[in-house]
Amino acid sequence: MKLILASKSPRRREILGMLGLHIEILTLDTAEEGDREHCTPDALVRSLAAQKVKAAWENVKDRPDAEDLVVLSADTIVYHNGRVLEKPKDHEDARNMLHALSGDQHQVYTGYAVVYRGKTADGFSRTDVQFRELSDAEIDAYVATGDPMDKAGAYAAQGRASLFVEKIEGDYFNVVGLPASDINVTMKKTFGFGLTEPD
Repeated sequence: MKLILASKSPRRREILGMLGLHIEILTLDTAEEGDREHCTPDALVRSLAAQKVKAAWENVKDRPDAEDLVVLSADTIVYHNGRVLEKPKDHEDARNMLHALSGDQHQVYTGYAVVYRGKTADGFSRTDVQFRELSDAEIDAYVATGDPMDKAGAYAAQGRASLFVEKIEGDYFNVVGLPASDINVTMKKTFGFGLTEPD
């Protein structure tokens, strides 16, 4: 098995690396189409992950080693009070997101899709995250680091923003961007083998 990660996220790469997996990174500029206004968050992330994995599989399916390839994609959003919070457009957008999350609970959804020999397994994971009350000074200092700018919801739970998190209910690694346990179970059910070892 050769695992191809269709994502440029360093967090996802790190999680798979922690499992001892050697992966190949494949990033494609695909137009992400999803109805953020009317789609449920779980359906949205599943759709976005499916689009990415389909494009990646089309790119590699004619390779000589295609029979051995497992292609994985994922997409993460932060969902708060009926609104999807993706990556901030600028520093002001990041501040606004963090002010909205301050002292409140939000949900992190990650959709994932895996293709092996043309067959697809997919799913999603949801984690509830509670932030403590944040001061304007804390938010401004965090935004000034630049850390929020490439993160859904303008924060990374494994970085400086870990100081903002009061409680997590669900898979912590889903908040980081890759629910490896869920993916492993789904792969075993669909393909008969998981991320690190067969059934």
